[in-house]
Amino acid sequence: MTKPAKSVDFSKELAGIAMSMQSERTGHTPKAVTVVASDETVVLTLHEALTPAEKILARTEAGAAKVEQYHRALFAVSCDELRKEIQRLTGRKVREAAVVVEPATGAIVHAFTSGTMVQIFQLEPHGVATHVSAGIPAEADESSK
Repeated sequence: MTKPAKSVDFSKELAGIAMSMQSERTGHTPKAVTVVASDETVVLTLHEALTPAEKILARTEAGAAKVEQYHRALFAVSCDELRKEIQRLTGRKVREAAVVVEPATGAIVHAFTSGTMVQIFQLEPHGVATHVSAGIPAEADESSK
C-alpha cells in the first residue's frame, strides 16, 4: 500500500533517502533535508549540501557556474533513482523533475512536478533584515509613502 504524498512518514522517509543518496554521490552529507509535498508536487531542499571545496569554488562567478553545472549533471544521472523512490512511496509516476543550485548558500533544490509551474522562494537566514514590497526595493518603497 502506498502512502499519501502529504504524510509525515513519506516526508521523513524521502528526506532520509535524499540525504543518503547525496552523501553517497558526493561524499558530503547535507546538514538537513526538507520535503514539501502536495497532491501534485514534491520539493526537496538539501541544506548546506555543498562540500567545503565547492563552497570555496563558488566564491567567484565562474566557480559558482561550475558548481551549478556539476550538480545539474549529477542530478541528471541520478534523478531516475530518486524518481523511482518517489513512485514507490506515492504510487504515482513523476512526470517532470528539475534542480536548482544556490552556490552562495549551499542549498540544492530538487523539484518533481506533474506539469505545473513550480516557483521556489528561499528565505534569508533569521537576523538578516531586508525589506522588499511587491518587488520594489526598500528605498523606492519608502519614498512612495
